[in-house]
Amino acid sequence: MHISKKLAGVLLPALLAVSGCAQTGQADKTSLWSAYDNTFKNAKYIDLTHAFAPVQPVWPGFGNAKFKAAIAGQKIDGYVNVGQEFTYENHGFVATAYDLPTDQYGTQLDPPAHWNPMGATISDLPATYSLRPLVVINIADKVAKDQGYFLHVSDIEEWEKKHGKIPEGSVVMVRSDWYKRWDDIKSFNETPFPGVGLEALKFLHLKRHILFHGHEPLDTDATPDLEGEYWLMHNNFTQAEGVANLDKVPESGALISIGFAKPLGGTGGYARYVAIAPADWKYGVTIADAPGAPLPEQAWPLKRDENGVMRPTPK
Repeated sequence: MHISKKLAGVLLPALLAVSGCAQTGQADKTSLWSAYDNTFKNAKYIDLTHAFAPVQPVWPGFGNAKFKAAIAGQKIDGYVNVGQEFTYENHGFVATAYDLPTDQYGTQLDPPAHWNPMGATISDLPATYSLRPLVVINIADKVAKDQGYFLHVSDIEEWEKKHGKIPEGSVVMVRSDWYKRWDDIKSFNETPFPGVGLEALKFLHLKRHILFHGHEPLDTDATPDLEGEYWLMHNNFTQAEGVANLDKVPESGALISIGFAKPLGGTGGYARYVAIAPADWKYGVTIADAPGAPLPEQAWPLKRDENGVMRPTPK
């Protein structure tokens, strides 16, 4: 398997650190803690995910989600009655109920079962999906001239001339900068939109043996029969849709962390993608920048807005 020089710069120090600990007896030979301390702790983390919301782009046939306060489903004497809304004032906590009309919503991971009656569901995907090499192929300049431009095999070959052969088992994200329209629903849903060509998909999967590809729009292509998505699902491949911030990620040398909800038998996955870039990359935050514990408090108390979303609201 080919590994780019930048990716080697991320992985080799981590692997050598693990090996060194094993040899010196400083840690169990199976430990990855030194890899974390020497590489991942100082890496740059970039979120590639849109938060899903009641108002956002979605295929019109599905409709939008609804957010609302969770209510008690059964009575608990002296505490809550059926139908009562949980509040900070009365119960010390709140919870939110989500009416999700589809599992094809927001930044997502499509399993084969989305189109294929014999395909794997989201709960069938193995844990090995969690961390992979990340490739970003940039077609944004071409999309700026032709918003219906789609990824060609020639774009992949151009990337490989610069960075070397795409690593087997990697995730290939196609950067179009279409994500910048996300908050303008009408503009985001325009057609034509940037796509990924069928021949490019076949090349990536059958010649380079990638794990999956991802794109910023909510469909693979704008062909009448969605030929790219049909081919992927019926050949038992997954794909990512609605990805964000690919303009903030190096084209090679980064990793991608992949997380998704796991509904049993799910035909789609609400996903969280995070790029992990080398420490000297210009974008992203380190663990020192955002340690995560304790988390910062809101500027004002949280209250529900007109769409049921909890937001900091001045008193």
